[in-house]
Amino acid sequence: MSILFSPLTIKEITFKNRIAVSPMCQYSAVDGFANNWHLVHLGSRAAGGAGLVIQEATAVSPEGRITSGDAGLYTDEHIEEWKNIVQFIHEQGAIAGIQLAHAGRKASSEVPWKGGKQIKKSDGGWTPVAASAIPFYDTDDAPVELDIAGIQKIINDFENAAKRAVQAGYKVLEIHAAHGYLIHQFLSPLSNTRIDEYGGSFENRIRLLIEILVAVQKVWPSNLPLFVRLSATDWAMGGWDEISSIQLAGILKTAGADLIDCSSGGAIPHVKIPAAPGYQVAFAQNIKKNTGILTGAVGMITNAQQAEEILTLQQADIILIAREFLRNPYFAFNAAKEMNDKITWPPQYERARL
Repeated sequence: MSILFSPLTIKEITFKNRIAVSPMCQYSAVDGFANNWHLVHLGSRAAGGAGLVIQEATAVSPEGRITSGDAGLYTDEHIEEWKNIVQFIHEQGAIAGIQLAHAGRKASSEVPWKGGKQIKKSDGGWTPVAASAIPFYDTDDAPVELDIAGIQKIINDFENAAKRAVQAGYKVLEIHAAHGYLIHQFLSPLSNTRIDEYGGSFENRIRLLIEILVAVQKVWPSNLPLFVRLSATDWAMGGWDEISSIQLAGILKTAGADLIDCSSGGAIPHVKIPAAPGYQVAFAQNIKKNTGILTGAVGMITNAQQAEEILTLQQADIILIAREFLRNPYFAFNAAKEMNDKITWPPQYERARL
C-alpha cells in the first residue's frame, strides 16, 4: 500500500489515509448558519474518500467574518446545523475538522464573485479590528486597533467557539493563524506596529496566538488533535519569514499543538508569490525537520504521485488538497486507482469501481 493511503494516528484519532480536504471558504452561509450547500460540499468530499475534511474558516464572532456569507460558530444556535453535517462526514468514514478564524482587518468584505472589496460601514458593512490601525488596501477604511479588553474578547471568542465545536462533534480543530487574518496580523511586523506587550519583539507578536492556543485547550479534549495553520512567510522584505515560523512551531509544539498546516502569504497585497506545483512543501519539510512536529503540506498538489513523493521523502505527514478537490470531489478514488491501492467505496458507488 502507498503511504498516501496508509492510516495516520494523532492522539486518539486515526485518519484512514493521509488525504485531507483543506478548508476553503464557500461564502454561502447566512448569519453564520450552515445550509444544504455546506452539507453537499463537505459531505461529497467525505463520501469521495478523503480521510479528513476540514470545514472552511469559521468565524468566532460576527465582526470576525471576512464576508457576510462566512460560516460562523459564534452562537449556540449555529451548533445544530453543523452537527448534522459532522455526523454525515463521520458516517462516511472520514474525520470532520473545523478551522476557527477571525478576519481582523480583512473583515467586512464583499464575496469574491462580487469583487471582494471592503464594504464600508456607511454601505452596510461593519468596522474591522486589527493588531494596528493599518488598512489592508490603501483604499480601505483603517481598522480599529484592538485594546487589551478587545484582545481578551478575541481570546474568549476562540475559546467559546472551540467549546461549541466540541458540542457539534468535530474531531480536529485548527486555529487559523495564516493568510493575513487577525492572528497573522499580530505575527507580522508589516501589520503589527504596536508598542505594548502584543507588539515589537517576536515574543510579543506571537503572544496572542499562544494565549488563544492555551484558552482553546481549556475546552478542547486533550485526546483530540489540535492543528495550527501558519503562513510560513509573507514573501516580503521585513515581514514574517520561515525562520520565525520554525521558531514559532517549536513553541507551539511545546504549548500543545499537534500539527502545523504550512501555507504562506496573505499579509499584504500585491506580493509576488512564486506559485508552482508544491511551492510550499519546503516549508512543511523544514518545520518538521527542525522541530519534530507533524506537518501538513498544501498548495498546488494535484495528483497522487506528487502527494506520495512528499510523504516518501518525509517532507510532511499529511497532504491537504484545496482547488483539486473543488474540481474533483472524488480525488481520493482516482488517486487510489493511480497508486494501485484498494480502498473502500460507498456501497452506492461500488458498481463504478471497475
